[in-house]
Amino acid sequence: MDITALVQAQRDFFNSGYTQDVEVRRAALIALQAALRRHEAEIAASLQKDLGKGELEAYMTETGIVLEELRLMLKKLNKWARPRRVATPLALFPGQSRIYPQPYGVTLIISPWNYPLQLCLMPLIGALAAGNTAIIKPSAYAPATSALVARLIGETFQPEYVAVVEGGRAENTALLNEKFDFIFFTGSTAVGKVVMEAAAKNLTPLVLELGGKSPVFIAPDADMQAVARRVLFGKLINSGQTCVAPDYILLPRGREEELIAAFRTAVAEQLPQGLATADYPHLVSRKHYDRVCGLLACGQIALGGGTDAASLRIEPTLLTEVPPDSPLMQEEIFGPLLPFIPYDSPEAALEFIRHRPRPLALYYFGGAGELRERALQLPFGGGCVNDTIMHLANSRLPFGGIGASGLGCYHGKESFLTFSAKKGIYNKSNWLDLPMRYRPYTAEKLRLIRRFLR
Repeated sequence: MDITALVQAQRDFFNSGYTQDVEVRRAALIALQAALRRHEAEIAASLQKDLGKGELEAYMTETGIVLEELRLMLKKLNKWARPRRVATPLALFPGQSRIYPQPYGVTLIISPWNYPLQLCLMPLIGALAAGNTAIIKPSAYAPATSALVARLIGETFQPEYVAVVEGGRAENTALLNEKFDFIFFTGSTAVGKVVMEAAAKNLTPLVLELGGKSPVFIAPDADMQAVARRVLFGKLINSGQTCVAPDYILLPRGREEELIAAFRTAVAEQLPQGLATADYPHLVSRKHYDRVCGLLACGQIALGGGTDAASLRIEPTLLTEVPPDSPLMQEEIFGPLLPFIPYDSPEAALEFIRHRPRPLALYYFGGAGELRERALQLPFGGGCVNDTIMHLANSRLPFGGIGASGLGCYHGKESFLTFSAKKGIYNKSNWLDLPMRYRPYTAEKLRLIRRFLR
């Protein structure tokens, strides 16, 4: 594929003004919605092939969540696309002020392998709703889903409107060498820095959806059975290969055995056949499996620890006695391992989180009160109280990171705003023209201006 020619074709198409029409945008979203429903069975099959996801998990975390985003966007598009009137100060009387959302132009969406359908199409919905064109670069590490996304998009859109570029690093590099009007990247912090450097050469605005180590803060009054059930749910989704997966637990010292016992019960309920569970997702590759297996040596295994190289599956595993400077606590795990660290006081736990890189998510378990409010005031992207992961299921909540975990946000209205530049317009009436702003400047004009501007 001639990437330079593709980018130019999209730029010419955007410059034609075709995508500015809100009804054109609506038709594009409806066409994408129909394509998803038409290919639902193939989507489930490709996700099973790439990651071992069962039908329910594939729909819940990929197809279904994209369809829900489309439903909300179609419902609200006309409202969000309208110019918004804002107040005009008396000094500008008579006149009106409005904010016009405008599309950026040609956008690039680079998506990862762990949610290879959702993380391609969720940002695409925002790009199309805002009136942009888009080039999607799916991950080569999920080849079946990448090929299906390419076919689905190819059947639905002309390439000058939406196109998919498959491939690996060479294609990524070629795309980043082009000048885009907006870049949306989801992936690791290390690659995010490369993308940001490439964008800086052209002063291209961008969003970076990265990762980080998302803590579970267990307050002294937490219900440990609820903690285990809901944290395990968040860890089992995609076998821990989720950017907002619970990555470590902080719990009051003395409750370690209670935590282990509660997790033992939760594992027996949610994964009764262990590694033989047919719809338990596997690690994406042998390389990734070996990396996660190597992290087992970073602490003492309190629960789980079983592995199966043939299926690339690892049991959900609790680890204790993990040094804070070990690889298990320094890098995002992206697997079903979960270290836990006892704390002697809630303040010590808060300080532990505060002095580490800002996480993408934080999960607080406990009742309402001062401690919960202090935990929620910590810098992190988003999260839950008494749950994990599920904040992603609400399209009315923004999703994004802060600091090392990301830049910018999306989902629902935030997606529309992210892919729109704000254009401020002041509309001046001709029936009155206050002379105080015009030369020659006098003491009397200064006195009047001071009355208006103070």
